Amino acid sequence: MLIGEVERRSGVSARMLRHYESLGLVRPTGRTGSGYREYSDENIRRIFHIESLRSLGLSLADVGRALDDPGFAPSELVDDLVRRTRERIAAETELLTRLRRIGAAEPAGWEDVLQTVAVLQALGSKSAGARQRAALSSVEEVPVPVEALVEAVLSESDPNVAGALRWALARSGEDGLALLAAGLGSPVAEVRERAVRSIAEIPDGAATVLLRDALTNPDVVVRGYAALELGARGVAEAVPTLIDMIVEERNDVDAADALSAPAGDPVWADRIATGLVDRLGREPMGSSARRRLTQALADIPGDTTSHALAELSQDADHAVALTATYLLTRRGAR
Repeated sequence: MLIGEVERRSGVSARMLRHYESLGLVRPTGRTGSGYREYSDENIRRIFHIESLRSLGLSLADVGRALDDPGFAPSELVDDLVRRTRERIAAETELLTRLRRIGAAEPAGWEDVLQTVAVLQALGSKSAGARQRAALSSVEEVPVPVEALVEAVLSESDPNVAGALRWALARSGEDGLALLAAGLGSPVAEVRERAVRSIAEIPDGAATVLLRDALTNPDVVVRGYAALELGARGVAEAVPTLIDMIVEERNDVDAADALSAPAGDPVWADRIATGLVDRLGREPMGSSARRRLTQALADIPGDTTSHALAELSQDADHAVALTATYLLTRRGAR
């Protein structure tokens, strides 16, 4: 069989067949009287074997070893091919992500492309200072896709850089909320915390809806950050969680401060005071927890609070009674 027919049957070009021959991968059985190469059926089978192995990503040198070395064990080579393929896929996925982000920035020219690339690279820098500068510049100097900012903030461990990234995200509007919401369900506790803290810095609107949902999150840290921000926004649904935080001494001072915002509504002031008093009498708890609950009544206006403090001033727990008496004195001075 001449080289032209081999080309037609195998789909391998004559040029590549000659290359295989130069490497010793395929040796024609002979030549015609005119000097043309002749290939046997065995040659054809070997060509198909070569092409099959190449389709797996083997180099021609590895193909030669696989076909000619009797002691060749394929498992190690296959494992290496798997590793290299994964690395290539990861690299191409990273490139695709970068290209999408550059496209999302809607560059007007190549200068914009180069600036966006520089900021994206800086966000992944090992230098905390470089990452922080990139976060700050993303707001006014170089537009950066919100997806890149969310990815950066969810992975950032440096508190200063994280603060700059949250600030940048807050100024990008609500575009990143869906991605941050996904972060609330991460199996990694640090990622969940970074997600809720980022949501908390985005102005009222869809962010408040997400924070309300976060009040039922299984992660106590997520619930706490959501409640503190919702309390500051005057959202009454946060009150039970804030009271829990006071009892459990988790950011209890901040939780007590956050209760004062919804307490601006007289109806909610009574409900908050009732909630605090109910917790004082509902279950056994240590003296310090009872004192914290009493102290939390300090900035809650209304008659319900005044009556509660009057009763607590006679409490059997001396520390609670002293705290209530002091608070009553302050209220009278006002």
